[in-house]
Amino acid sequence: MTTLKSKLHEDLTAAIRARDELRSATLRLTLAAITKEEVSGKTARELSDDEVQKVIAKEAKKRREAADAFAQGGRAEQAEREKAEGVLLDAYLPQQLTDDELKQIVAEAVAEARAAGAEGPRAMGAVMKIVNPKVAGRADGGRVAAAVKPLLAG
Repeated sequence: MTTLKSKLHEDLTAAIRARDELRSATLRLTLAAITKEEVSGKTARELSDDEVQKVIAKEAKKRREAADAFAQGGRAEQAEREKAEGVLLDAYLPQQLTDDELKQIVAEAVAEARAAGAEGPRAMGAVMKIVNPKVAGRADGGRVAAAVKPLLAG
């Protein structure tokens, strides 16, 4: 069985052969982040595919934030590159939930939390606890929180 990390290595090799600078640079940085994570604890270890996905998601999020920062700073070229790197990394992540799918999951979680007696500001944590495992890797935490807030307010 091919691991996600070995797939990244294969794609990097292919990108280098094809002289695809954007793809090879992006994959190199991502593999470096994975390696850094692997050696960050007391003992070096191999990351599971889920852990590798979390690293990729973190890297993709960094690219989106950098793209926004560059765009606001009037540096369109760098913003485009960061955006392109983010899109490239998204291809290695599970299919993102649509807004409608996310709203549906959040609505069910809010109902579940209310049934369990969670009300007011404390309900946010209860709802997030229910939603996060269901959307793991398929929706950014900020998107989830943004979907939860209006339902708790109403």
